[in-house]
Amino acid sequence: MQNQEILQNAADQARGLAIDAIHACSSGHLGLPLGAAEVGAVLFGQDLKVDPSDAQWINRDRFVLSAGHGSMFLYGWLHLAGFDLPIEEIKNFRQLHSKTPGHPEFMETPGVECTTGPLGQGVGNAVGMAIAGKMAAAHFNTTDHEIFNHQVIVLAGDGCLQEGVAAEAASLAGHLVLDNLTIIYDSNDVTLDAMADASQSERVIDRFAAYGFNCILIEDGHDIQAIADALAQARAQTEKPTFIEVKTTIAKGIPEVAGTAGGHGEGGAKFAESARQGLGLPEEPFYVSEEVRSFFESHKAEQKQSRQEWDATFSAWEAANPEKDALLKSGINHEVPSDLMDQVQVFAEDAKVATRAAGSQVINDLAKAMPLLISGSADLHGSTKNYIKDVGDFSAENHAGRNMLFGIREHAMGAIVNGIGYYGIFRPSGATFAVFADYMRPSVRISALTNLPIFHIWTHDSVAVGEDGPTHQPVETVSGLRVIPNLDVIRPADPEETAGSFVAALQRTDGPTGLILTRQNVPNLNEIPVFDRRKGVLKGGYIARKETEELELIILASGSELYVALEAASQLGNSVRVVSMPCMERFDRQDKDYRESVLPRGFRNLMAVEAGVSDLWRKYVGLEGVVVGIDRFGLSAPGDLVLNELGISVENVVKQAALAGLRV
Repeated sequence: MQNQEILQNAADQARGLAIDAIHACSSGHLGLPLGAAEVGAVLFGQDLKVDPSDAQWINRDRFVLSAGHGSMFLYGWLHLAGFDLPIEEIKNFRQLHSKTPGHPEFMETPGVECTTGPLGQGVGNAVGMAIAGKMAAAHFNTTDHEIFNHQVIVLAGDGCLQEGVAAEAASLAGHLVLDNLTIIYDSNDVTLDAMADASQSERVIDRFAAYGFNCILIEDGHDIQAIADALAQARAQTEKPTFIEVKTTIAKGIPEVAGTAGGHGEGGAKFAESARQGLGLPEEPFYVSEEVRSFFESHKAEQKQSRQEWDATFSAWEAANPEKDALLKSGINHEVPSDLMDQVQVFAEDAKVATRAAGSQVINDLAKAMPLLISGSADLHGSTKNYIKDVGDFSAENHAGRNMLFGIREHAMGAIVNGIGYYGIFRPSGATFAVFADYMRPSVRISALTNLPIFHIWTHDSVAVGEDGPTHQPVETVSGLRVIPNLDVIRPADPEETAGSFVAALQRTDGPTGLILTRQNVPNLNEIPVFDRRKGVLKGGYIARKETEELELIILASGSELYVALEAASQLGNSVRVVSMPCMERFDRQDKDYRESVLPRGFRNLMAVEAGVSDLWRKYVGLEGVVVGIDRFGLSAPGDLVLNELGISVENVVKQAALAGLRV
């Protein structure tokens, strides 16, 4: 193998960068950057097909550090490889506003493909990227021009692979035969608290073989030639994803902690001086030799040359395929048709359907207008109703399919949808019951943190689920989702608000959206004009019933309870205003004048009605207002009986208004 000596030098100097950065801030994780340094040398010095001068090149290999606590591994190699990450940023590791935060963060550091740190997330993200890569090839490659043919490589540790989300995602990856995916397992036999055998005894590589991976074991994870050979085999594999177990010594280079649980964190940083000497590095911190810099400069030039060859192919593809080119650019730019709302049929005035059923028609209408819209479900398409007709299922045999069958893998679904979102071309979504959003909450939280333009469909939204009982009645779930910053949670009241909800989710390009849909039928609220309802959702809240006499009471409601509020208002009199509040987050983003036109400043007689926990409504109704909600778990009975038993009824709203002295 050529360059083996210089790559070994680079590995040791990358170790030095990690030691010095973590020593400087007295914080961080040394174990992986030191233990997997040779893996990094081969990846960034030979294997990865990237263009460091353009970190967003669409046909780049995607490298994901799932074990995100080892972030100095990634930062060190991005710096050496010539990405826009100067040595000053390495010196500012974990400092305020640096490009080298404690865990890798999407769009903060050039070359970081996704936000990782919560263990296992990166494995699911990488599976999503691999799926998106196959989709992109199927949708855009032609017989004459192959513009998508990259790989996705993820580095994970014991912690990642103990997490259930990684197991879920890997199982699906094997089933889908994602031969463009390689998982490198940094197998150092150590977790944070103890040696790994304190909490696991299975042969992890056998588990991945059972998933359907091509499995390679490297006994000496510091053997550069062996690593290069394994990665070459993975790249040549066309029948399975690849799993490479690399037996490494955690914190290699710091004898005092190497190979022990103490090597996981920053404990070895205090031995920086002696470690530097042991690695053959000079006393100068943050040292990189001229030979190593020269090597990576030459390698970057070679990568740039390969990129230019691809550019020529891409230019020819553009000229030959103007329609595909326009579609690709629209996906990259997250473009949405300006008339998207008009693409959704108007529902019959007498329609009385569940909003999940209305959503079925809406997503199918929108899928025609947006060919890059992807839908999926965790084994519940028959219940969540989000299956896109006539576009096929994504499978090992059909990479052009636009329906994802995730199986009963809610957390992996969330992480995979995020991965497709990170990829940046498709508009993905996933669906399950609302109560199971908690299974995928860590992925949802990360999507909000990273501003991903993805959405989820969560159906069976309240105690109206009925006979399935409290285990499936998400009384607290909707409010629990609403408290996630940057997540829009939309709970539409009828078919037309449902149309507005889906359009809102697709028009939003700076964060994720959750659509909360009913199992039970709801009436079309025809007293409100169709496009007032649809556009009202875009604003988050709007006046659904305007008072005709002096205002005495405002009732706010969301979802299926808007009908209850409207019926109660008709009994309470002409001085009552009803406000539909399908999305608190969108309403709160409106300007002051609009918000006050809906909820006048200083007005104190307010009620809210929702079949869920009540506290979040206090920000609108105040401590003196009334919330008709459900601050307990539900019960098993037909849904209408459960709603009535728990006070979600017209009669109870009227009663509570009277008891509070709010009746007009």
